[in-house]
Amino acid sequence: MKIKNWIAAGIGVFCMTLQAQNKENLLLTPPMGWNSWNTFHTDISEKMVMETADILVSSGMKDAGYIYLVLDDGWMAMERDKQGNLVPDPQKFPRGMKFVADYVHSKGLKFGMYNCAGTMTCQKYPGTRGYEYQDARNYAAWDIDFLKYDWCFTTGINAKEAYQTMSNALKKTEKPIVFSICEWGVNKPWEWGEGIGQMWRTTEDIYQIFDSVHDEGTWNSLSVMHIADLQSNLRKYSGPGHWNDPDMLEVGNGMTYNEDKAHFSLWSMMAAPLMAGNDIRKMSKQTLEILTNKDVLAVDQDSLGIQGFRYLDKDGLQVWCKPLKNGDWAICFINRKTESKAISFDWSKENIVDEIYKYSLDKTVSYSLFDVWSKKNAGTTAKELKATLEPHGILMYRLSKS
Repeated sequence: MKIKNWIAAGIGVFCMTLQAQNKENLLLTPPMGWNSWNTFHTDISEKMVMETADILVSSGMKDAGYIYLVLDDGWMAMERDKQGNLVPDPQKFPRGMKFVADYVHSKGLKFGMYNCAGTMTCQKYPGTRGYEYQDARNYAAWDIDFLKYDWCFTTGINAKEAYQTMSNALKKTEKPIVFSICEWGVNKPWEWGEGIGQMWRTTEDIYQIFDSVHDEGTWNSLSVMHIADLQSNLRKYSGPGHWNDPDMLEVGNGMTYNEDKAHFSLWSMMAAPLMAGNDIRKMSKQTLEILTNKDVLAVDQDSLGIQGFRYLDKDGLQVWCKPLKNGDWAICFINRKTESKAISFDWSKENIVDEIYKYSLDKTVSYSLFDVWSKKNAGTTAKELKATLEPHGILMYRLSKS
């Protein structure tokens, strides 16, 4: 009997240790998945979730790495029940959230949900303020894997304390749950978010435009390039297990082919979370090919976990650089202008150095250039690069020592 108790205790300690390790090792590379907000807003349902899960698998997106299916705002009823529990909207989710989570898990995917640090969510559904531990217990009981936690209706609330409280509540469930801090960068979550969550939003919401702002009435949502501009001083805060989040992807939501490619390339250069935001049930072959480009995804998912940096920004041309494992680099040229732009880049005269992480492009050797979009070898750095970029066009190379 004593031997059995000893074995049982040993197994218990092993399981708790393994669980703790799993928590500590959440998101060693940026998360990839899909979120409902950009396309559906609150018009979500059990049927839509199940269809989306099916397509994530059948389209090849799951195999490419898109494993988190996240329901955004609007999944709950407008009031809590008499015990203070959140209630799934019975019209949208008649069989409840555990049923939905189980279905998503049956496809080999992970399931995520949304709430807010304030008294209400951004769409005025019940927020979590004052119910953090109760809500966390319900999320764990429903077997969710990811919580996006927003920042509406938070007047008078201290951001760090609010997110720390919810983080503590999630940890107390002893279930590994990714905690996505969606605080919009108002209180600089990159300075305090590590250890509280695994990722944090750095800006206001994205919109499906390339280089301007979109008037939302009382605030402005931001374009792809505006958001990219705001990331340049934040890269030192990002790395394995703690990622800057420049918001979800707008690929397939109405921008041009060039703009979608540039958007996807930039997010990968920034080691950003890649959360698709289009209706993948209706996406074009072109959109799917962008989202599942394995060579671009390899840049985002590189195990060094280094966020790339903007090396050059002049006359509408930007050059972004990202150190990769095994001495490789990713280099991205972006034409911000609405007309074509000729570029000339003499590798021998450029001094590409990552001052924070102490990597540099070695000018004493010749790197081979692989075009990650055309899938073609493009010469070496021994020769000056000359090319013409289309409006909002992009060239992206992986450099490897020859």
